[in-house]
Amino acid sequence: MTAAILGTMVVLLLLGFPMMVPLIIGSMVGFVGLFGGLGQLETLVQQVIAGIQPASLIAVPMFIFAADLMTRGQSAERLIDLVMAFLGHVKGGLAISTAGACTMFGAVSGSTQATVVAVGGPLRPRLLKAGYSDSFSLALIINASDIAFLIPPSIGMIIYGVVSGTSISELFIAGIGPGLLILLLFSIYAYVYAVRHDVPTEEPASWSERLRAVRRALWPLGFPVIIIGGIYGGIFSPTEAAAACVLYALVLELVVFRELSMKQLYATAKSTGLITAVVFILVGAGTAFSYVISFAQIPQAILGGIGIDGMGPYGVLFTISIAFFVGCMFVDPIVVILILVPIFSPVVQSVGLDPVLVGTIITLQVAIGSATPPFGCDIFTAIAVFKRPYLEVIRGTPPFIAILLAVAVALIFFPQIALFLRDLAFAPGGA
Repeated sequence: MTAAILGTMVVLLLLGFPMMVPLIIGSMVGFVGLFGGLGQLETLVQQVIAGIQPASLIAVPMFIFAADLMTRGQSAERLIDLVMAFLGHVKGGLAISTAGACTMFGAVSGSTQATVVAVGGPLRPRLLKAGYSDSFSLALIINASDIAFLIPPSIGMIIYGVVSGTSISELFIAGIGPGLLILLLFSIYAYVYAVRHDVPTEEPASWSERLRAVRRALWPLGFPVIIIGGIYGGIFSPTEAAAACVLYALVLELVVFRELSMKQLYATAKSTGLITAVVFILVGAGTAFSYVISFAQIPQAILGGIGIDGMGPYGVLFTISIAFFVGCMFVDPIVVILILVPIFSPVVQSVGLDPVLVGTIITLQVAIGSATPPFGCDIFTAIAVFKRPYLEVIRGTPPFIAILLAVAVALIFFPQIALFLRDLAFAPGGA
């Protein structure tokens, strides 16, 4: 059964079908093998529908829509200008500003690919002009965009929370510590790179220019206040925070900045609808596939084969990290979360691991895999956006991947990196 399902999926992938097709066909092959035909196919359809029913998933298209509005309007540009005004003049400041801009945009978009486009578009030419190599610039943009998967809102955390039944609010808060740690380490590496390659610094902005940048960015800085402050203060659920972000983005870009026309708004809504359709098809197909492989007891066979039942918490966390890291090197992150989380959930519960910590580690590994050769999705986003060859895009990635993996290991041994703020925000009697 396992060979038939996996063989079918591999063949379809090699033939060039999008990931949703192998998931659906693989589920049907497993269904036929389990039930001797398609007579009970409605059960499979019910699983697809059940996968997209959780109300929490409403946050996904809303955050995508808000991010798209910001990218097409002025909000993203103003956030980038703010970071540049304060950091552009230090050694490696432009690279540090790029990492900081990715972090700030990630705090309102939740998408690594949206961050690659929004931040990489305006800053890559400036990095090249300043003397950074293209391989370094591309690797910095791709990997710094991973921070968007950790800093709330995170689409990956929303999917994980829905699949595992973990609090999305707690996951959001837990992602802040690792995200800021990665920003710090990337900034240190950018400084060292600039010193070693004698990259010239830019002229420092005057305090009047900095004050102007702050004033211009005040409105866009309302996004993280709405998301983090609203959830932390108990004002919004994650889904309500997403709806508030959309409303806020519409008011900013249509009324305050007057950057978007109604025609552009329609194009933005259409783009969001197309992306959401793809995401939800993957979620539904992934849920059906998880149902089939669970019914066939394939996960139990796989986990038994690697001996995970006898492992302690550290062994389980390392096994989970490796599985998600490798999986996302080849397959879309959402699909990996949908397939692997149900497989590992019983083991996580049996060894008493905190599901929020596990979710944070999984989200980080998914982000790393998304920017890791051979098939990380952010790599191909960069290829499409910047029109550069594959080898040039991946040439500068190893140091950044090493930093990200070091943070992942640190999370395993020092879980308070993620859990300190979670415990502070959700302590008994707290918010």
